[in-house]
Amino acid sequence: MLSYVDDFSITVASESHPGNICRLQNTFTQIAGRGRDLGVSFSIPKTELIHWWTPYQRTAHATALIELDGHLFQPQRVVRWLGYWRTPALTATHYYRHRLSLAQAAFSFVKRLSCPGAGIRPFLCQRIAQSLLLPILTYRADLYSPNSTSLWGMNSFRHRVQRWTTNAFFSTLTSILSREGCLPPIISYCRYRRHLAALGVACSPTMNNLASARLPPSFPSLSLFRAQDSSRHLTKGLSSVYLPLDWRTQSRPPPSQNTCQSTP
Repeated sequence: MLSYVDDFSITVASESHPGNICRLQNTFTQIAGRGRDLGVSFSIPKTELIHWWTPYQRTAHATALIELDGHLFQPQRVVRWLGYWRTPALTATHYYRHRLSLAQAAFSFVKRLSCPGAGIRPFLCQRIAQSLLLPILTYRADLYSPNSTSLWGMNSFRHRVQRWTTNAFFSTLTSILSREGCLPPIISYCRYRRHLAALGVACSPTMNNLASARLPPSFPSLSLFRAQDSSRHLTKGLSSVYLPLDWRTQSRPPPSQNTCQSTP
């Protein structure tokens, strides 16, 4: 069970879809009982149901319904949760199709600021493309990797933005537009985001990050219960935003409550 503020997501697994429905209903009954004890109620009509399946089960679409407090819910083909659009097959095609439509809508508005031969300067167009359009298009690219179909549409939109930024002709090669406009290609930027996310998980304290706590014990970490490993030198020399910089020195203990420090 995952929760973010007032949004709950419950995931179960079993050998059959009716078994999943039974587990979900039992879990909901337990949560609703605890909520009544605390004076908390849930908005049941907002419930959404989706059945996941593996690549070997894509032909068998599940139709099992779930009943919660007299309300019946049919399985959905697309579910949105915390900004993600998820499908039963766990593909990113629908997700990036939605991100592309949002980026196109934003671009149709900002491109009025600079028409060919007039408007704001090109370096400001480059800043808009890098700080506004690219984050909208590649939101959560560190978790969802776009497939070839999604990349084709994203690259086409990216080329339009690069032509608007550089004010180049339509006959200009797309490989030149990326260098001329100082705008990285989509596939390179998505790979960069995934590497940053992996580095953040690897260098986060296991007490603060659940993903870091699930790493094997032999992985380099600041936690005392982790096993000593010869690969700790891999994390040396990183930026100061990451904690494990020097494994030869012990971490400083927190200052005591009665410590006094004078400042000249």
